[in-house]
Amino acid sequence: MTGGATIRTVHDVAGLAAVADHFSDVWRTPRTAPPYPAEVLHSLVHAGGAVHAAHEGQRLAGASVAVLGPNRSTYSLVAAAERGLGHRLKLAQRDWALAHGARTMRWTFDPLVGRNARFNLVKLGAVGTEYLVDFYGPMTDGVNDGDESDRLTVTWDLRAEGTPYDTEPHGPVLRAAPDGGPLVRRAGRHVWCRVPDDVVKLRAADPALALRWRHAVREVFLEAFLEGFRATGMSRDGWYTLTGTEGAA
Repeated sequence: MTGGATIRTVHDVAGLAAVADHFSDVWRTPRTAPPYPAEVLHSLVHAGGAVHAAHEGQRLAGASVAVLGPNRSTYSLVAAAERGLGHRLKLAQRDWALAHGARTMRWTFDPLVGRNARFNLVKLGAVGTEYLVDFYGPMTDGVNDGDESDRLTVTWDLRAEGTPYDTEPHGPVLRAAPDGGPLVRRAGRHVWCRVPDDVVKLRAADPALALRWRHAVREVFLEAFLEGFRATGMSRDGWYTLTGTEGAA
């Protein structure tokens, strides 16, 4: 149940410590070594940023962190919530950003995680604008360990609505994926790129195969972005839509 959840900004030490513990649990790190320590969260709030927490009764069920940026922009450092709460948490971030005069928000996510791509690109209507190779370097948490930390930057027009549609990949298959199926199709001003069904499970079961997926998808995105394409959609069965901007081949 998420209908009764409350979302509020957090400023107190105890509340920020609870958020740090939540992030530790999500990223499977010891609570003594959280990915976002409470003292860092407190400093970000003191600097004008916002930590939002979602509670189901007394239980913390989600949290996010955002900071103000230049030119009426904001940056979301992290967000993690139980199923059904992610959208409400993101809207709370949007309301906070708009109240501070922002017009856009940016953040990064692992491009191999298809469910996150669909949430960001389709439900929110953000656009993938930058591909970052091994952005964090080696990571040792329980989710990303053993992989390279490529990230896709998305830019969200805070006044935009989502684009709830599925795009059907068509055109010739240009190359095969590591699992032997199609990886890339292209037709006109669109390129489609497939990602694995569940890269987190794949990384745990077969890290070498997961890394081959990483390199294959990276190559597609770097080539497409160099030509002026942007990530604009994600189908339910794991196909990105990359759309060419004006002048793209």
